[in-house]
Amino acid sequence: MRSLGICHYKVGGTDGVSLEIDKWKKVLEKMGYEVYLCAGSSGSEEGFLIEELYHHREDIERISKNAFFKFIDYANEIEFKEEIYKLAKKIENALKSFIKKRSIDLIIVDNIWSIGANLPAAVALTEVVKDLGIPAIGHHHDFYWERVNNNAPTCGAAEEIIEHFLPPKNPLIKHVVINSLAQEELFTRKGIESIIVPNVFEFDGASWTQDGYNEDFRKAIGVKEKDIIVLQATRVVKRKGIELAIDFVKELSRPKYTEKIKKKGLYNGKEFDDDSKIVLVMAGYSEDKTESYLNLLKKKVKEEGIEARYVSDIIGASRGLRNGKKIYSLWDTYIFADLVTYPSLHEGWGNQFLEAIRARLPIVLFEYDVYKSDIKERGFDVISLGDKIMGRDDRGLVKIKHESLVESACRAVDYLTNAHLRAKMVEHNFDLGRRYYSLQALEDYLREIFSTH
Repeated sequence: MRSLGICHYKVGGTDGVSLEIDKWKKVLEKMGYEVYLCAGSSGSEEGFLIEELYHHREDIERISKNAFFKFIDYANEIEFKEEIYKLAKKIENALKSFIKKRSIDLIIVDNIWSIGANLPAAVALTEVVKDLGIPAIGHHHDFYWERVNNNAPTCGAAEEIIEHFLPPKNPLIKHVVINSLAQEELFTRKGIESIIVPNVFEFDGASWTQDGYNEDFRKAIGVKEKDIIVLQATRVVKRKGIELAIDFVKELSRPKYTEKIKKKGLYNGKEFDDDSKIVLVMAGYSEDKTESYLNLLKKKVKEEGIEARYVSDIIGASRGLRNGKKIYSLWDTYIFADLVTYPSLHEGWGNQFLEAIRARLPIVLFEYDVYKSDIKERGFDVISLGDKIMGRDDRGLVKIKHESLVESACRAVDYLTNAHLRAKMVEHNFDLGRRYYSLQALEDYLREIFSTH
């Protein structure tokens, strides 16, 4: 039996990469491999910890800032490189200990060789592959050049490291990307060929349902039984376009729509009356320590006069306790949702899209580039917000045509009030998801990759 190591900045979280690592681990173990995790932070997972792998350490964040944003914290480029290689050597030694301890035969490197959030880790893993002659798979979810305002090296030293290690060229390394746009760009920029493995989800397990643990979720977040929950399950990051979810809920809350809902009643037999509200529930955490984007969203919510709940403090990758407080899993939030908003401006693929499909929920979606290039052709039925940004407001938040909001609200009313129409839509999407993006589909991809590695 071969032993595999999966390395990332962090594991066991609710972010897209951590969730995808969980799926790869599950499928690879089903295929007969021993799989061990190695990260800077392990969250809810067990793994080999190397503190310097974590990308939100002060020293690692300083390196990233000086490499991609502004070179201001070092006397010169020599000092900058010295710190990178000093940390890289420390990580390299720890990685070799991990490989020896677990008898690792192959390393899967998630995003470390692509987004550049931890340059010492990218250097270290490259050196480990070269020194030990161990084969590797670079699993690239995002690339540094895809990040807004974060794609240009600040100096010659940064440019040199980025060129050699993001990602590295080595016949021992096979590269995997998650969409066709990334595949084309990687070859154009670096001359590196890659294989596409899209993100997937578990479609064959038991349905998520209300149970004794989660039955008080509505009460916990201050939402009444007759209220409509519009779920925004993503992390709070600018590229997620969450302001469009606010605009959508604002439009849907207008009397011309709510009166129709009151008259027809909800798809599940519940009433929607004069006391009922449409509530935007934001389940993801803010990735920005200053919470500047979250604060902008909160101001917009207040100005637009909509109902919103910010519940990340009681949401985790799994159920449990956090500082004595009851924690619900991310999947619990989908059980109580009536609609899911997914207004992302940019996605490497789109985990929350599949989660909503799996939960059999209608999706209100901005048609981001990868959706149009790789997913739309499958024939999914979504409530579209269009694919054009019409500018930004005074806060820097994006705007779309009002007509797109009107069209999406009209369609949403249909799926909120017509049980037959709703069932037809969500079952159609579920069947497509299971066919193209299930764990079985992932196993087929991985068998092909590992047969030639």
